[in-house]
Amino acid sequence: MRVLFAASEAVPLVKTGGLADVIGALPKALTERGVDVTVLLPKYGEIPADIAAKAAYRGYTFAQLGWRRQYCGLFELRENGIRFLLLDNEYYFKRGYLYGYGEEDAERFAFFCVAALECLELLDGMPDVIHCHDWQTGLIPLLLRTRYANRPGYRDIRTVFTIHNLQYQGVFARSLLQDLLSAGDDLFTPDRLEFYGAASCMKAGLKFADKLTTVSPTYAREIQTPEWGEKLDGVLRERSGDLRGILNGIDTAEYDPMRDPHLAVNYRDSMEQKKPNKAALQRELGLAEDDGIPLIGIVSRLVGQKGFDLLAEALPGLMEEQAQLAILGSGDPAIEAALRDAACRHSGRLAVRFGFNEGLARRIYAGSDLYLMPSRFEPCGLSQMIALRYRTVPIVRETGGLRDTVEPYNEYTGEGNGFSFGPPTAHDLLYTVRRALGFWRNPEHRAALLANGAKRDYGWNASAREYERLYRELAGQREQTAGRTDA
Repeated sequence: MRVLFAASEAVPLVKTGGLADVIGALPKALTERGVDVTVLLPKYGEIPADIAAKAAYRGYTFAQLGWRRQYCGLFELRENGIRFLLLDNEYYFKRGYLYGYGEEDAERFAFFCVAALECLELLDGMPDVIHCHDWQTGLIPLLLRTRYANRPGYRDIRTVFTIHNLQYQGVFARSLLQDLLSAGDDLFTPDRLEFYGAASCMKAGLKFADKLTTVSPTYAREIQTPEWGEKLDGVLRERSGDLRGILNGIDTAEYDPMRDPHLAVNYRDSMEQKKPNKAALQRELGLAEDDGIPLIGIVSRLVGQKGFDLLAEALPGLMEEQAQLAILGSGDPAIEAALRDAACRHSGRLAVRFGFNEGLARRIYAGSDLYLMPSRFEPCGLSQMIALRYRTVPIVRETGGLRDTVEPYNEYTGEGNGFSFGPPTAHDLLYTVRRALGFWRNPEHRAALLANGAKRDYGWNASAREYERLYRELAGQREQTAGRTDA
């Protein structure tokens, strides 16, 4: 079983968000199950020099984008137990940022999709399945069904397309994608790539891949509704029989408070050993050093999706509570400005650090008592699982993967590993935080919450098993098709 992951980022090579964590962890779990997995990425300038230096040159080919005939080199390395293939073209990928180039991104990732398929002929054998991730790879299933449909060795490749966040769709001018793909009008109809007068790379993946997945069962249901379907809910309902929600996991070896080098004191289930991490975090952030004051942590992109408008509205009430708040992230300038102002007004109670610092993020997970995720929507979310791994109790909104991983605490039965609220309002957020603080101050309830959080496995084993089953199902379909053809 050969599976090729095509993605735009992966830990430890390059990261802008949770997608990179998934691509860095899921292949390892699949490899442990005997699946032969290779990860294909662009050879970005951001890849650390010590890692890039390990890459061995395999060869080159060319990719045709409209009138452009572009070089694509192929390099190979093994890192963290994963085999990586890196597509080299400095014109597209040497620059300093992964995304954010507007229409230039259409050409960059159209090149990546065409080059990915051209480079298959440089490998020792064709993959059984190409697993594509998010809009940056959405053109691969389309190309396999059209341009490469009759090329020897390509016809039998099956595709899986995973939606990590439906909000980001790779929508570009129809004329631009039509030029890049040298495609006729027949591909740009409402039942194919056309999207409200433009063209969508995400829609290409949804329409042409053999199977679709997304990153939690609840999100799979949500995106089939007008409220959360980002104008693609009709397409997703049409393909509901091929859509599965498979919950993400976390790399439990990487996120292990017993071995994490970023912490003041390593620990697992001992709350006495967790306390020094809280004290160290309070000192680092300039918060009052007091173990009796509950500390609420947030590590997040500072954008509307993450519910920071709700937090801003609830903040005056939250600051009336005997609690502290530690926030790390970057994003919307207006949200950053509001948090900067709030930190000045509540010095010693509210600490904010902008940008991303992996060490500080780990110390917030370990040093916080409670962890807040008020997301308006969340396809899966990894932070709540990392928090639980570090024995920090999550407070979340009931959406997507947050609903699938955080079980509301029931004070009568002692069941549940966190707290959640439904309606996306500041009132419900504040009520739930106050409820969580009340139970946290009770030693008996706190012990039950922590014990419940420690029981669940947040790793990739169960998810890898589901993906392996899906790949083998597709491989079986391929063999049946080949048998009919041979006959």
